[in-house]
Amino acid sequence: MVDSIYRTRSLGIGAVGLPDQYADGKAAKIWQLYIGDTKSRTDEYRNWLIKLLQTHGCKRILDVACGNGVDSIMLLEEGFDVTSTDASDKMLKHALKERWNRRKEAIFDKWVIEEANWLTLPNDLEIPGDGFDAVICLGNSFPHLPDFKGDQSDQKLALKNIASMVKPGGILIIDHRNYDHILATGQAPTGKNIYYKGDLTKDITTSVLWVNSKPHMVTLDYTLEAPVSEDVDGVSKFRLSYYPHLREAFSELLNQAFFGKCEQQVYGDFKAFTPGQEYVPCYFIHVVRKTA
Repeated sequence: MVDSIYRTRSLGIGAVGLPDQYADGKAAKIWQLYIGDTKSRTDEYRNWLIKLLQTHGCKRILDVACGNGVDSIMLLEEGFDVTSTDASDKMLKHALKERWNRRKEAIFDKWVIEEANWLTLPNDLEIPGDGFDAVICLGNSFPHLPDFKGDQSDQKLALKNIASMVKPGGILIIDHRNYDHILATGQAPTGKNIYYKGDLTKDITTSVLWVNSKPHMVTLDYTLEAPVSEDVDGVSKFRLSYYPHLREAFSELLNQAFFGKCEQQVYGDFKAFTPGQEYVPCYFIHVVRKTA
């Protein structure tokens, strides 16, 4: 019953232990249309991220949830050295195609793209020197990892592995939707998408699965109206499911992943967040600097 209503993935998995919700290929095609290309990124997002990376003196970036590569491409075009990983080969093929198409550009010719699993990341990816200047995991990507065991052990392991990629003095930038608000109200905060300029969304329906009085999964059913093509039928529906990380609890998970040797700052929709503030953000972005 749970699988038929709150399906956590499309059929298939991208890597052992990590469900691939884009494995049937259809969602990957729709998602590509939904988020668009680098020009579809909001100026607020692009400017905030580039300024943050430059402020911290970052040059070598690891994108551990690159999907179709749109954020990695944005960073490459800004002159950063980028390594990109994802567990979904269906999503990665878009990034691989773009690298091939732009292979004559030196920065794209050096672009490293690997299929990798957060649960086995140190074995899947070679760490350069003492680590990357910055690791990014954005677009509500991390909550894709479910808590099937009920103790968050997989999520803790994944965050520990991701943190191990950051060099001392480097930063991790990781986000999640405002699940505090979703669980309190039963729906996502209203407002524009802070990442995408896309206007394909017709409706997003929110469902919350509770297990033993605890929130276990948030499911978003997307209805998108895309141009008709041989791959897309016009109006398309697909489902993505997430673990509902709460802001304070997620900050503690990050602290544990860095063994307490870190400094954190939380942003709400790219603005410094203060608990109790009037504005309700759609996303929380955690910036964690590794102190040792």
